[in-house]
Amino acid sequence: MIPLPPSAREWAHAFDIRLVHGQVPCEGRVLERTTVRAVVMRGDELLLVHSRVNGDLMFPGGGIEAGECHSTALARELREECGAELVAVGLLLGQTREFRAAREADYDAYCIRSFYYLCQVGEAWSEPRPQPYEIRLGFTPGWFALEEALQTNKTQLAGPCPQWMVRETRVLAELQHWVDAGLLS
Repeated sequence: MIPLPPSAREWAHAFDIRLVHGQVPCEGRVLERTTVRAVVMRGDELLLVHSRVNGDLMFPGGGIEAGECHSTALARELREECGAELVAVGLLLGQTREFRAAREADYDAYCIRSFYYLCQVGEAWSEPRPQPYEIRLGFTPGWFALEEALQTNKTQLAGPCPQWMVRETRVLAELQHWVDAGLLS
C-alpha cells in the first residue's frame, strides 16, 4: 500500500466510503490498488470526465504508477484525461474503498482505494492524451454543475453501469451535502 504523503492535510469533514460489490470477504488476503482522484472546482462547477458510451461522469484520476507520489499521479492523470496542468494539491477530502472478487488465486478480494484531493489547475490547457480504454469509452472532459452531475449519475445507475459509477455517485452526493451545508463552495 502506498502511504499518504507527509504533506497531505485531511479535511475535518473527510469522508470514508466503503463499497462491497457482490459477496466478497473484505478481511483476509486483499490485493489493494491505490488511486488518486482530482476534485477541481470552478465556482459551482466541477471538472469531470464524461463517458459518451456509458453516459456517466467521473472525477479525473487513476492508478498510481511505480515510483509516483500522489501529487505526481494527479498531475499525470489531469494531463492525460483533461489536458489540464496541476498547479496545487489541496486538502484530502476523503477516500473510498471498493471491494470485489479477486481474479488472482492468491487473494480473497481486490480493493481499489481511491483518495480524493481538492486540486487547482492552471489557465493553460492542452489536448488530452487518453489511454486506449478511455478512447473506447469516449472519455471527454468538461465542466459540470455538481447537482447536474449527481443527477446524471443517479439516472445512469438505474440501468447497467460500470461499478465505478456507484463510487463516483456516492462522492458527488457527499460533495453536494457539504455544499448544501455551506461547508464547501
